[in-house]
Amino acid sequence: MEIWKKNLYTLWAAQFLTMIGMNLVIPFLPFYIRHLGVTDQQELAMWSGLAFAGTFMSSFIATPIWGSLGDRHGKKMMVVRAIFGLGLSQIFVGFSQDVYQLFFFRIVQGAISGFIPAAIALVSSSTPKEKIGYSLGFLQSATAGGAVFGPFVGGILADFIDYRYIFFIVAGLCFSSGFFIMKFVHEVEQTDTVKTRSSVFDNYKFVFTNNQLRLIAVTIVIGQASALMIESIFALFVENFFHQTEYVSTLTGIVVAISGLFMFIAAPWWGKRNDRKGFKKNLSIALAGTGAFYAAHIVVPGLVVLMFLRAGLGFLRGGILHTLFSLSNHHAPAERKSGLMGIASSMAVLGNMLGPLTGGFIASQFGITAVFMVNSLMLLIAGFVIHRFLAEVRMDEHVDTTESVEVP
Repeated sequence: MEIWKKNLYTLWAAQFLTMIGMNLVIPFLPFYIRHLGVTDQQELAMWSGLAFAGTFMSSFIATPIWGSLGDRHGKKMMVVRAIFGLGLSQIFVGFSQDVYQLFFFRIVQGAISGFIPAAIALVSSSTPKEKIGYSLGFLQSATAGGAVFGPFVGGILADFIDYRYIFFIVAGLCFSSGFFIMKFVHEVEQTDTVKTRSSVFDNYKFVFTNNQLRLIAVTIVIGQASALMIESIFALFVENFFHQTEYVSTLTGIVVAISGLFMFIAAPWWGKRNDRKGFKKNLSIALAGTGAFYAAHIVVPGLVVLMFLRAGLGFLRGGILHTLFSLSNHHAPAERKSGLMGIASSMAVLGNMLGPLTGGFIASQFGITAVFMVNSLMLLIAGFVIHRFLAEVRMDEHVDTTESVEVP
């Protein structure tokens, strides 16, 4: 088997296992915060947003630094460091005694982890250019697969065992994945390039002086922020459909898992379509369609319709983030690939940070329905901007990254 395929499949398996662990906490994190003593509904919404955002606050700063170090010292090293850091942070979170400690340990998690961007950089550096769309779409399906099984299993566990034990289970999954990567992943040396000494500032300057990379970066922020605005408090939205809440964690896990299942199915499909037909049309459809499906949550009449709605939402979301990462990789010179993918990932982290903060604030002041109104509008506008300004490229084409591509 070719090295790039072996790396891809190995990292897929490790990422799938890790993301199952990380998604175990989604159905019950607001309830864990309640368990730590926050009982007021407005404060609960606010702290739920802060707890989700805490990881992303520090990760936004740390991810480009880790990416730059990956260009200098090797991408596999960054992947292994990130996965063990993630497992260690889950142990800290599990020992939290109040919401302030939880928030602090979530910040620590963001600073020392960063597994997904490290894996993306490693896969991108070893995959043939004409297969990037498929590879990153396939890799994202691991994240989506974790979003299927993680919330479902986590919701069930949260109804039957102490919340703290679930974080320790997650740590065990992360450590297992780390040893798996150490044994089976082999980094491909770039013999025709010189390892860069570019600083994080240089990489940011490179991105924001290239009009296409700048457009991609802003779209990554908008796409992630709009999704995370509601996902951080989605358990509270589902809770509104039930008069009794004895098994609300399990039911939330099932509803969240439906979206993840269709992302799991859709991501490789979108990736292959991108390789064959280009990115512009696919990305604009995925963004605008996701916005429309989020808007439909405002008028959803019941749980069954909500499940169908989440299925369509997952299919459309499956075409967004990995497409943007593929475009970033397409414009990244080999000697800057890890650093620039780190920048792209930091933009996703920024969106992940802003989304829960904004969503928690809007929900606490105006209600959850207002969050759906805002995030759907953001996505619809993003879809239009991509359709209007993104320059179409195919992965078998060469792009000269030394000059900025002008946008009308």
